[in-house]
Amino acid sequence: EGSKPLSALLSGIAQAAYYGNADITEELLRGQLYPEAAPEEFRALRAKMGGLLQSIASADMDLNQLEAFLTAQTKKQGGITSDQAAVIAKFWKNHRIKIHESLINQSRWDNVLKNMNWRVDLKSQSRHIDQINTPVAIVEMELGKNGQESEFLCLEFDEAKVSQMLKKLSEIEESMTLL
Repeated sequence: EGSKPLSALLSGIAQAAYYGNADITEELLRGQLYPEAAPEEFRALRAKMGGLLQSIASADMDLNQLEAFLTAQTKKQGGITSDQAAVIAKFWKNHRIKIHESLINQSRWDNVLKNMNWRVDLKSQSRHIDQINTPVAIVEMELGKNGQESEFLCLEFDEAKVSQMLKKLSEIEESMTLL
C-alpha cells in the first residue's frame, strides 16, 4: 500500500521536471500524497526522490544499470529501502522513453522537422508553354519546437530538382553511415 503514494510522487516529480506541468507543486504533492508528513520530512523525501530520478534520467539508465544503481542506493546509509527501489524501478521502466524524449526536446535550440507531406501535381500555369502539364512535386514541411507554434514551408520541385535533392540526401545518408 505504501508504494502507491511513492509512485504518484515520482509521477508528480516527472510532471513538474520533465513535462513542464507548472500546476504540480510541492504543497499539492504533500497534501494529496503525504498529508500526515511534516513539511520538512516531505521536502527531504521529495528531494531524495527527485535527485535519484534526475541521476537515472540524465544517465538514461537501462534496466541493468538501474538495478546496479538502486542496489547501491539501498546499501548506502540514509539511502532507500528495497521497497522504494522496486517502485522506482517500475516507474522508470514505464516512463523511461517519455522522459528521455522530453530531455532531448528540452535540450534542442533550433527548430526540427516535425512533419512532412508531399504530392505530385501537373503544372497548370507557367511563363513558358512547354512547361505546362509537366509533373511537379509539392512538399510541405512543418518546422518548430515542441510546445511552440509551428512554421510551414512549402516547396515546389521539378523532376531535375527532385533528382538533385535525392542525390544530396544520398550523400548525407552515406556520410552518416560512415560515422
